[in-house]
Amino acid sequence: MKYRLNHLQELEAEAVYVIREVFAQFQHPCILFSGGKDSIVLTHLAAKAFAPGPMPFSLLHIDTGHNFQETLDFRDALAEQLQVRLVLGKVEDSIERQTVTEESGPNANRNRAQSITLLESMELHGFDAAMGGGRRDEEKARAKERFFSHRDAFGQWDPKNQGPELWNLYNGRKNEGEHFRIFPISNWTELDIWEYIQQEEIKLPSLYFSHSRLCVKRNGTILADSPYLIPHRLDEKAILQVRFRTIGDMTISGAMESSATSVSEIISELKAMNISERGGRADDFRSESSMEDRKKEGYF
Repeated sequence: MKYRLNHLQELEAEAVYVIREVFAQFQHPCILFSGGKDSIVLTHLAAKAFAPGPMPFSLLHIDTGHNFQETLDFRDALAEQLQVRLVLGKVEDSIERQTVTEESGPNANRNRAQSITLLESMELHGFDAAMGGGRRDEEKARAKERFFSHRDAFGQWDPKNQGPELWNLYNGRKNEGEHFRIFPISNWTELDIWEYIQQEEIKLPSLYFSHSRLCVKRNGTILADSPYLIPHRLDEKAILQVRFRTIGDMTISGAMESSATSVSEIISELKAMNISERGGRADDFRSESSMEDRKKEGYF
């Protein structure tokens, strides 16, 4: 009897194949690690791809200086557990070098500045490829991207100039100074991610589960109260029972009111939702092309 893979097994096999292709084609690849669920799943897959040997990739984290402490603590613990090199690129350092300018105003954040810090970090440490946890279902700009996403010598992405990827053939050829971003879990959905987390019993930061937190309601978005959030006269503060669907800079990561305290409860909640995962990301509301504009500049 012929053995057939189920849906999650097929996605896992595809991701592992892409990860091994990265190792085979590039000299010094890394994993872009945000501390979010997608980068955690990607790291789990990379470790699984080379087990029982060590994972042959460094973790590169671009630290805005406005991160959740829960994310930073989880990041450090995971790097120690896997015994992998953790490389930090700090937006604060880019600001001091004056290669980026700090935004001002009540909606200021450092999300766009991360692009410059990422490019500087890749050049400084000699990374020629960076794997990220981007998925095509997240946002329309993500849906345009190939598994192997070429970036020119300025770190820029041209969505109109991407090579075809037929028959699972990935072309990592590049010129001096260029690099690639690779997205092994491109074909996964948010539900796939959570069902895989449940299947593999992957640990996550506590932010993903319901907890009580002082929040700020702003323009229909629930943000965690923090010293990084510039006050606005229309802000409403309240202690709420919330969880986060996506984790990034505290000034833009929107929370949702929820009582889900386990992975199974989150999966049930997710199946009943009709709001996109990035629906609470304040930075995505700046313009209809905000994500694509940032990606062209070198964003994840």
